[in-house]
Amino acid sequence: MSDEPRGSVEAVDTVLAALADPTRRRLLELLAAQGEASATTLAEHLPVSRQAVVKHLAVLDAAGLVSGGRIGREVRYTVRPAALDATARWMASLAADWDRRLARIKHIAEAAQRDAQADRTSRNGSRPPA
Repeated sequence: MSDEPRGSVEAVDTVLAALADPTRRRLLELLAAQGEASATTLAEHLPVSRQAVVKHLAVLDAAGLVSGGRIGREVRYTVRPAALDATARWMASLAADWDRRLARIKHIAEAAQRDAQADRTSRNGSRPPA
């Protein structure tokens, strides 16, 4: 985690902030299902205005999650998976760090338990269980 370039961390922060809004997550779902769509088409599936959809798409675009391309008078948006992939890699790295930490804690706890069992056994003068 600490060896991540600063730009990568900021990009992940921007993606997570963009995904914090349920309307933006829904927009991504719609775009993923449809392949590409205009703000007008997307607004038909949401309880917000076309103008609100355009603002949400601007946030998603700034985060690198969607891109818009003009076709005639219409702007059509598509999902850009690279930012999601980078965020998923960051989350997997974070999970792996925690898994290593938890495995270390488990190892220490098991060693302490073995030591305590050996100490009890030596005080009682009996053999450890097989």
